[in-house]
Amino acid sequence: MSDTRRRVKVYTLNEERQWEDRGTGHVCCSEPDSLTVTGEADGSLLLESKINPDTAYQKQQDTLIVWSEAENYDLALSFQEKAGCDEIWEKICQVQGKDPSVEITQDPGDESEEERLEDMLESGHPLELPPCEPGCLEELEELVMSVLPSPVRREKLALALLSSGYIRKLLQLFRASEEEGDRRGLQQLHQIVRGLLLLNKATLLEVMFSDDCIMDVVGCLEYEPALLQPKSHRQFLTETARFREVIPIRDSELRQKIHQTYRVQYIQDIILPTHSVLEDNFLSTLSSFIFFNKVEIVSMLQEDEKFLTEVFAQLTDEATEDSKRRELVNFFKEFCAFSQTLQPQNRDAFFKTLANLGILPALEIVMVSSGCVCVQDVLLINVVIKQMICDSDPELGGAVQLMGLLRTLMDPENMLAPASKAEKSEFLSFFYKYCMHVLTAPLLANTGEEDPDMTEGAAKPNPVCPDNFQTAQLLALILELLTFCVEHHTYHIKSYIMTRDLLRRVLTLMNSRHSFLALCALRFMRRIIGLKDEYYNRYIVKGNLFEPVINALLDNGTRYNLLNSAIIELFEFIRVEDIRSLIAHIVDNFSTALESIEYVQTFKGLKGRYEQEKQRQSRGFSRYRRDGRSFQEDEDTWLNEDEEDEGVTDKSKSDYGTFMESEKGALKESQDKENQPKRTASGSFKFSFSHSSGAANTANGSKPPPSASSSRAAAPPSGQTARVRHTPYIHSHACVSVPLNHSCVHILV
Repeated sequence: MSDTRRRVKVYTLNEERQWEDRGTGHVCCSEPDSLTVTGEADGSLLLESKINPDTAYQKQQDTLIVWSEAENYDLALSFQEKAGCDEIWEKICQVQGKDPSVEITQDPGDESEEERLEDMLESGHPLELPPCEPGCLEELEELVMSVLPSPVRREKLALALLSSGYIRKLLQLFRASEEEGDRRGLQQLHQIVRGLLLLNKATLLEVMFSDDCIMDVVGCLEYEPALLQPKSHRQFLTETARFREVIPIRDSELRQKIHQTYRVQYIQDIILPTHSVLEDNFLSTLSSFIFFNKVEIVSMLQEDEKFLTEVFAQLTDEATEDSKRRELVNFFKEFCAFSQTLQPQNRDAFFKTLANLGILPALEIVMVSSGCVCVQDVLLINVVIKQMICDSDPELGGAVQLMGLLRTLMDPENMLAPASKAEKSEFLSFFYKYCMHVLTAPLLANTGEEDPDMTEGAAKPNPVCPDNFQTAQLLALILELLTFCVEHHTYHIKSYIMTRDLLRRVLTLMNSRHSFLALCALRFMRRIIGLKDEYYNRYIVKGNLFEPVINALLDNGTRYNLLNSAIIELFEFIRVEDIRSLIAHIVDNFSTALESIEYVQTFKGLKGRYEQEKQRQSRGFSRYRRDGRSFQEDEDTWLNEDEEDEGVTDKSKSDYGTFMESEKGALKESQDKENQPKRTASGSFKFSFSHSSGAANTANGSKPPPSASSSRAAAPPSGQTARVRHTPYIHSHACVSVPLNHSCVHILV
């Protein structure tokens, strides 16, 4: 069995002055002047630190050793037992030739001053403090401020304050001065107490933050000299801020620790000046004090199984009032926030404890009770999806967070390590069978096609395209999730897209007046084409799904914007990657419409590749695959496959990246006044397509949408010329970054 005395947690201080857990292990002195921490789980080396004779080590709270190895790089060892901390502290002091009774080894600053002060300490001449009287406050204030630059002098002052019980005497003087209304004395006490906090001594903080002292410390900090009137921090802490026990806490030590942590956090966040005014290092011990308090609170609550069991019992009880349940949820929210201070192994154990106690069924009950979802919904993941869809926050903040949660759940790589490929496939099959229709319901509801009962001869409208901004924000979120699925769920999402003709529905959003939503739809198609999957390509060709993209490009006209660049990039990718089936389809059906676009060479390049291929075919060296099987036969064969195709070809980035760099300089600068493709006199641009889009809807029997060309806006006057620009190629993966907003929409299931 390992020695628990040497068991430690390793912490480092990050740029935000927060302690980060680096792991748990066992510390030893591998050499007479070196500290080594070996990982408890895998034996890896967590820390190897040489005990430098010039490094200032600090011992805090009996189980902590803190030091700095370089500028802005602080380390801490948190020992499980006090005996282990004392043992390592003695070895450190032995290497540096110090007395183990001190709490800081030395001052890294001026050596001559250090030697002089150490001589004073060793010769038994303690620092003399002025009498704790109103007339001596100015002298004491000057003394406190004068010692701040030197760690050794701060240590000396801290020892003097503790040995004589000076802090409690000082706080008694504060109470007397406040009763007498001595404003000058109260302002001096403010500076003194503030200076004591900046001494950065854990032993002083333990006294100042004790139950009988902390409120007087807060009172001293109310009388800032720069203010005409004192603040009312004590009134807020005692009257406004109320401690609510959702379940009575019987452990008095735990209750006291919670009160103390809240008040100290208030001092750090509200009362003390910002870090831009104070040196961060002066408050590092205060941050450590709060951090380790939180660790202790979580550990004590986790060990009290009776308390947590009672909390869960009330949370899941149908008789519990909504207000009480809301308080219980707020408790768990704060409880889980505190758990982030735990090291990874302990954090996993913490969440396993919550899972064993029934946290997921409890959350399902809470979410159902909010009224946004039906009680019959038994799947928690569907409850989460519907909460996202029906978020009432105008900024859609809750929906964004839930979207991130769903994205994590939908990533098969986030399953536990032992999970096999079959288990991942089983989960995805379950999700697509029982949950995907809930996720896509708003998308399908807002991209509906013409009414099948419409009388013959009536004008056929375009597919519905949401112009409501809130709905558009929600659809953008859903498209982001679907785009993620295209990347990570090769077989399942492919089946879902083809059987429901989902891409056609998505591309109707290219008509949206919200450019961010049109870009989301385009990015969805771009991700599909980026897979270079021939089944997807044949589906796009058969359904003539480039039509809405081409029309969006033409409608955009001469505007030099992100939509223009993203569409150009899509076609450039097809050209550079030489996706032959798509090239043939584009040139056969859209070359006339695109031949006038010459401010980039993309479409000429597509036609050039097409002509080269035709020449090869005429010489008998056909490169295009011409199979006698119909697309429907291929699709039926593919859909009957049982195993997921994991070998999706990665996007070739070498040729494409080379093109992106070289092609920018090859654009024609002389073509400044080329006209965009002309429309007809009626104001619409009509294509003669050789492929019908109606046969694509094979799975759900939906009718094809009417041609988008029939309702296009009128083009500029025929005499107007388009301003030609050199369009940079912008990768469409980064097309959209927008604030989100949404109100509840109905779900059609």
